[in-house]
Amino acid sequence: MTDCDQAWLAAAVARALDEDLGVRPYATGSLDGVPAAGRDVTTQAIFPPDQRAQANLVAREPGVVAGLGVAEIALADVSRRFGLASATVELLVHDGTAVEPGTVLAVLHAPVQAILIAERTILNLACRASGVATATRRWADALDGTGAQVLDTRKTTPGLRELDKYSVRAGGGTNKRMGLYDVAMIKDNHIAAAGGVRPAIEAVAGRFPDISIQVEADTAEQALEAVSAGARFLLLDNMPTAVMADLVSRIRALEPETGRVELEATGNLTLDRAAEVARTGVDYLSVGALTHSAPILDLALDFPNR
Repeated sequence: MTDCDQAWLAAAVARALDEDLGVRPYATGSLDGVPAAGRDVTTQAIFPPDQRAQANLVAREPGVVAGLGVAEIALADVSRRFGLASATVELLVHDGTAVEPGTVLAVLHAPVQAILIAERTILNLACRASGVATATRRWADALDGTGAQVLDTRKTTPGLRELDKYSVRAGGGTNKRMGLYDVAMIKDNHIAAAGGVRPAIEAVAGRFPDISIQVEADTAEQALEAVSAGARFLLLDNMPTAVMADLVSRIRALEPETGRVELEATGNLTLDRAAEVARTGVDYLSVGALTHSAPILDLALDFPNR
């Protein structure tokens, strides 16, 4: 997970462990009898701190894996909190790999306490990430050979955007903007409140001249007005395929004068329409379902002798 922000990932793992272990963000020393490190009343009662074991991270269904690096981070966090011996994690497959049921993804050697305390955090994050990667790969495969790419959106799990977007990359997709700060995206409500496409574009260009501007267009008229006003990235929203194909041709015909205009199809997209939409000549298809509706990929953490 080298291209996922490691500081962010460590903080996300710590927050997940805090939830499991009963740690309040404002706790110092102890609160309501719960130590600042938290506690696992089941595991810590049954197993001594020095008992070690091996556990395997295993795929239970076919899919594309992502987020496997959380295992090492979670085990290290738990060992640090409770003064346990260090753990080792041997990753047997890389993120972005397609796997079959029964594939051993990683082998963990660690104190039993560390494995059992970290288990749910590891699985919650890795199953989520792998589900997004698996969903994305289906779209990437559907678009293979068309020249179009599948994009994600901001429809991510709150607090997990970095992981969601990393998982899209692992699945073969492309990230769009990370947030409200890095790209200006003028959507229908912006246009309505600003009084039109051109006023909205001019306002953004005047306030943030160094920021790229993208405009969501519901009609051909809006799209052409946006290009005339200087937009060079358009979202063609909820357009029938034939209408979109005609509009793409009209915009491409303007490019000798305007320069390249990037075009994205968005809204009402399904896998069975993916190649058809790509053939209109758009550069991208954006799919919120990659992150807001992807089911988890079922992974398990098993002791081999169980």
